[in-house]
Amino acid sequence: MTNGATPDDPCAVRRFRLAYVPGATPAKWVRTWRERLADVPLDLVAVEAGDAERALRDDEADAAILRLPVDRDVLSAIRLYEEAPVVLVSRDHLLAALEPEEPVALADLADDVLLRPLDDVVPWAGEPGAADDAPAPPGRPAVERPATTGDAVVLVAANVGVAVVPQSLARLHHRKDVTYRRLDDAPAAPVALAWVADRDDELVEEMVGIVRGRTVNSSRGRRAEAAPAEPEAPRGAGRGGTGGQNGREGGRGGSARGERAAGRRAGIRGGRASGGSRAAAAARRGGTPAGGAGSAGEDRPGADLTGAPRARSRGRRSSLTYISDG
Repeated sequence: MTNGATPDDPCAVRRFRLAYVPGATPAKWVRTWRERLADVPLDLVAVEAGDAERALRDDEADAAILRLPVDRDVLSAIRLYEEAPVVLVSRDHLLAALEPEEPVALADLADDVLLRPLDDVVPWAGEPGAADDAPAPPGRPAVERPATTGDAVVLVAANVGVAVVPQSLARLHHRKDVTYRRLDDAPAAPVALAWVADRDDELVEEMVGIVRGRTVNSSRGRRAEAAPAEPEAPRGAGRGGTGGQNGREGGRGGSARGERAAGRRAGIRGGRASGGSRAAAAARRGGTPAGGAGSAGEDRPGADLTGAPRARSRGRRSSLTYISDG
């Protein structure tokens, strides 16, 4: 399986293949990809949790959203978020009587049979990637471990025991005869974006930028190079020129300001010719005569007869960066 373009067929459309494990939700990043790289199709590849690393090594995917840990000698990975663990119980279990928002402690499971599937992703003590202070699995171990999380849920429904899984897997394997409650002191399950370290190309960099919340202009991929920022206008442009023109333009600007000021004073002295005695009186008081913009003595929008410019509010651009919360 290839991602499209090959040395034998360089004109083929390049595609990006993103693998994901059960419970992972790549939809928001897929939307961003399709907005930014509409000419590069993105294919989603569903894989089991235990097959994600193999899919990357065998070039069946360019990157994968999977659960840590991974083999860091082969793969690069960035952590995206951590999933809260829950305990799955049958509807007939005593814990099912608790309110949905009421948490459960590991000690509450001491008398239960814990159904740990072989594809368990909770980093208990002694497991690869577990924290130094990670707790041991609660309860009593099952005589035989279920092969998959789905098999464990079937046994939970039969009230054989309980299972501890990330909340996304509890929702994925929803059944009417099974419910779940939050576990406060169980280890969280980290989710990451991973790829083969020696295949770190521009499209992988694009995906890394997307999941990290980079904007188009801050991305280090090829799209940032294809969209250069607009050049800034030189300082002083429109105010008096540059180089040797500064003095001449500045002098003309000063003369113009002097003429306008003289015109305002003449307008005030002119009385009726400048808008009547009311205008002159208003000018002496520092006010603006009735009639608003266009009244005698006003030379530009945004200024009154005293020559003081009106305050202009400047909006502040908001910069929002998405932070993955899973």
